[in-house]
Amino acid sequence: MNLSYFIAKRLATSKKYKNSVSAPIIKIAIAAVAISVVMMLVSVATGMGLQQKIRDKITSFNGHVVISNFDNNQSEITLEPISTQQNFYPKFTEVPEVTAVHPFATKAGVVRTDKSFEGIVFKGVDENYQWNFLRDYLVDGKLPQYEEQGMTNEVIVSSFLANRLELKVGDKLPTYFLRNQEAELPTVRSFTISGIYDSGFPQFDETFVIGDLKHVQRLNKWQQDEVGGFEVFVNDFTQIEQIADEIYRHIPSTLNSEPITTKYRNIFEWMRVFDLNIYIIIGLMILVAVINMVVALLVLILERTQMVGLLKAMGAKNWTIRKIFVYNATYIVVIGLLIGNVIGLSLLFIQQQFGIITLDPTQYYVKVAPVHISIIYVLLINVALVVICYLIMLIPSYLTTKISPVKSIKFQ
Repeated sequence: MNLSYFIAKRLATSKKYKNSVSAPIIKIAIAAVAISVVMMLVSVATGMGLQQKIRDKITSFNGHVVISNFDNNQSEITLEPISTQQNFYPKFTEVPEVTAVHPFATKAGVVRTDKSFEGIVFKGVDENYQWNFLRDYLVDGKLPQYEEQGMTNEVIVSSFLANRLELKVGDKLPTYFLRNQEAELPTVRSFTISGIYDSGFPQFDETFVIGDLKHVQRLNKWQQDEVGGFEVFVNDFTQIEQIADEIYRHIPSTLNSEPITTKYRNIFEWMRVFDLNIYIIIGLMILVAVINMVVALLVLILERTQMVGLLKAMGAKNWTIRKIFVYNATYIVVIGLLIGNVIGLSLLFIQQQFGIITLDPTQYYVKVAPVHISIIYVLLINVALVVICYLIMLIPSYLTTKISPVKSIKFQ
């Protein structure tokens, strides 16, 4: 085995070999492997990045699992209150995967200014809400500052609503809310815009104004311990549906637990298309690399026919000769992998730091193509390509067993 590897390495690095007829074919094979690695790295990193970014945005506005009354399941507006006197609040000890539980309530309203008006959904949250999710989307101002006593009038609005209403940080946001009785006049609340966010998710940016939960409680004439629902955050998104089922088994029968993968089924089904695209790209790139390596190996075998005959005449076994060409082809694959990894990871790092490639947020929900570099996936791509190429190379290397030493040396 060591002799076979030594001969293969000498072949690959010798000047005569580099200037041989097969040299252009070898360069093409190395380039094909490098390009395949770049394409696979880029497709996996951008596909995973886009999925994670969209998932994080949906989580920012809904949590991972929503606990609500069955009456509220088909609406963004919470109609019937839920008491906070629950076994799962504030700590959901029965389900260890749950990291946090936050109450919320929503109410429809209309913002009217001197120049325009817009329909909105006011989402009320308490001071313990995980604002770190929304902090990443702030483009101006700050998050609402909650008071120890009373309630805050500060809210954050999207840049979409701010532009439509021609408002900025510090401006008043007069909002009209309908009362429970249709005959009564709407209630007016004047909020102050403390911050402006831009999630790039039109479904949320066009709707939500986020502020103090106590406003919704007062508007709906609810008690202090009554809320519209609970947003649950978990530590493993890949098991979100199983965790949601486990949560359902530990809450009262009058309540329902719904994962965001079900609530926004269309979006997550659209995201799964990216997985299929990634698999197709990886399959095609591996096929391209394998075809080029097979062609390169066949050219090597044909070019080194006399050498094969000489080795056989000297007593070398067929498997030893086959290993020479397989190792030589693997050496070429490794060179292509090194080049491809350097180029691919460099491009991904540049995109991650500078966001050169942009996307249409109305189609992809993000403005900049996101990148998520996973060391595990990088290693899997490299190992899979080496193993597959190595196994496939065994097939064309079988041709060396058919070479006759007498005929190959005769015409030297």
